[in-house]
Amino acid sequence: MITNEDAMKFALAEARNALSHNDVPVGAIVIHNDVVIASRHNERELRNDPTAHAEILALRDAANILGRWRLEECTLVVTLEPCTMCAGALVNSRITTVVFGAADLKAGAFGSLYNIATDPRLSHHPKVVHGVLASECATLLSELFKNLRDSKTN
Repeated sequence: MITNEDAMKFALAEARNALSHNDVPVGAIVIHNDVVIASRHNERELRNDPTAHAEILALRDAANILGRWRLEECTLVVTLEPCTMCAGALVNSRITTVVFGAADLKAGAFGSLYNIATDPRLSHHPKVVHGVLASECATLLSELFKNLRDSKTN
């Protein structure tokens, strides 16, 4: 059985791929029956697409692989707490579990700024596991933003 920590390590490796095209290093994987069926990273800069978040791309791939939009037996593991757009997509996909690493105090929608998963007005409420390898996930993001600030001052 794949542990949350092992899954997050896989998502972190995926997140690093975003750096090659100057995207924020966020990685997401979808697990079904203990198998990783989708693995993506942010591609907003690469595609010039505001919806090309790692979570959205991974959900699309998983739905294509499974041949259905309902992802009830799946877990999404992502390095950064999903935003409201991604949280909405996760709820609408009927994903069973969302596991995230670093909290996003400015835009997080699974506990930090909003808590979409517990909104009683919605018809689906995924289980949420937060803080898995949070330090490693936050460090990857912090390093990117520090490098960007440093490059602007030089």
